[in-house]
Formats: sequence, structure tokens, C-alpha cells
Amino acid sequence: MTGSVLPLLFLDVDGPLLPFGATPQQLPGGYPVYGTVRGPQAGGNPLTARIDPDHGRRLRELPCELVWATTWMSEANDCLSPWLGLPQLPLVDWPDPAPENEPRGLHWKTPGLVEWAAGRPFAWVDDEITEVDRAWVEAHHPGRALLHRVEAWQGLTGADFAALDAWLRRPEG
Repeated sequence: MTGSVLPLLFLDVDGPLLPFGATPQQLPGGYPVYGTVRGPQAGGNPLTARIDPDHGRRLRELPCELVWATTWMSEANDCLSPWLGLPQLPLVDWPDPAPENEPRGLHWKTPGLVEWAAGRPFAWVDDEITEVDRAWVEAHHPGRALLHRVEAWQGLTGADFAALDAWLRRPEG
């Protein structure tokens, strides 16, 4: 990727990093807790300790520019970046809701992410991505795009990181 602009990786928090909603059958022992979050990195949010801090290393190893794409807004930098060992990341400032003429089922984040990317290649990791979003991005975004859906109850897995890494390293064209 030398000489080119790195792709963006838009990262949601709830679901991909902070799993939720597992049934007792899916996680009989409940969600793991990775230590105790104290001090400024806790940011008053005890859920931070449920986020695997090793995800930070894995995210840093991806050839991309990380961008928070979450309703956590600045709390993502205040609470999560220190926990994950990430620098302060840019964050998407969400525009007004999508116009009413958008297709039914289009995620409210989709138009804002395409606008933020401004033609750059991007991957988006979220637990609410649908085929409607994929079709809309294909029709409205001139660059490469990967809309990568994760299971909210499970969060990012090794297979997800492998898929993202492979896509991000794929040459343009």
C-alpha cells in the first residue's frame, strides 16, 4: 500500500467490540471480563472491562485508518482508546437523519459513512449491516467498500480480523 492512501475502517462499538445479547446457550458462563477498569480510562463505564484489550493490538496491525463510527461519540476516545491502547481516533460526526426517500431498511449510519469516506476505500464493521446497506453503498460510493457484519452476541472474532486484514491488503482494482 506504499504510495497510496490507506483505506478507512469505520468501527462500531456495541456489538463488534462490546458483545451483548448472548443467550445462556450461546455463552453458558456469561461474558468474560478482562480485568478491572479503574482510573481515567474507565470513563465511568464499567462495560469497558468486557472488551478484550487484545482487540487494540489486532486493530493497530490492520493496514487502515481507524475511525470510530459509533453513538459512543467522544466517549469512545475517552473510555475505549486507552483501554485498547489506541491513539485518539477520528470519529464520525453523524449528520441529520437520512431523507425519508431512502430505501426501507437502510441503516441510518450508511449515508453518513459514505459521505465521510468521500470516495476513499472503506470497511465498516457493525452488527446491524444488511443487504439494503450493501446495495446502497454499491450504488452511491465510487470506491471499494466492505460492509462486514458481526454477530452482536459474539463480537469480533479471529475470523473477522482475518477477513478484514485480507480485504484491506487487497490491491485496488
